[in-house]
Amino acid sequence: MRIRITFSKTEAMRYTGHLDLHRAWERTFRRAMLPLAYSQGFHPQPKINLACALPLGFTSECELIDVWLQVQLPTTEVQAALCGVLPPGIRIHSLAETDPKSPALQTQVRSTVYWVTLLDPLPDLDARLARIEAADSLPRQRRGKAYDLRLLIEAIQRLPDDADGLQRLEIRLTAREAATGRPEEGLAELGVGIEAVRVHRVKLIYQDTAP
Repeated sequence: MRIRITFSKTEAMRYTGHLDLHRAWERTFRRAMLPLAYSQGFHPQPKINLACALPLGFTSECELIDVWLQVQLPTTEVQAALCGVLPPGIRIHSLAETDPKSPALQTQVRSTVYWVTLLDPLPDLDARLARIEAADSLPRQRRGKAYDLRLLIEAIQRLPDDADGLQRLEIRLTAREAATGRPEEGLAELGVGIEAVRVHRVKLIYQDTAP
């Protein structure tokens, strides 16, 4: 049985990395006494796949995870068991059975959408955004390799300020294999450090989903 869970990673887990989040889900299933299925081979591992790594320090309301169980169980029973033992920082939105033969989540993500809150005001924010939108290319280096950041930024725009008057942005980045945009790189192009913002992922766009 393959189940797909949509969940939030909230403030309490903001500094929990991808591998630790994977382990947290494994522990949660064990505490819930649910029979995880395992891979074959000399070192069997629980069959758990997260859709898309969330950078450290970010929160999200749209994370997805696929988990395989050894037996068929009602999804309502699975969700109730999990909700009783979830760690602080994880909140389940939905849980459903999915086709065990469908492609891995990681191969299906096409784009990611983030909301960014600036902790310090930028009086010329609109001008900086316009410069990025007007650029034909934004050459950068990542791990010694040259790439064009502009090709990875699908959209970047202002959102209404939050209730405290802080400026906000929406950034949509490509997330295909060998072409993955990172919010911190887009922010660096704006002249904003990652320590001066709060970043929240709001949407994962898949191959078969219209933007």
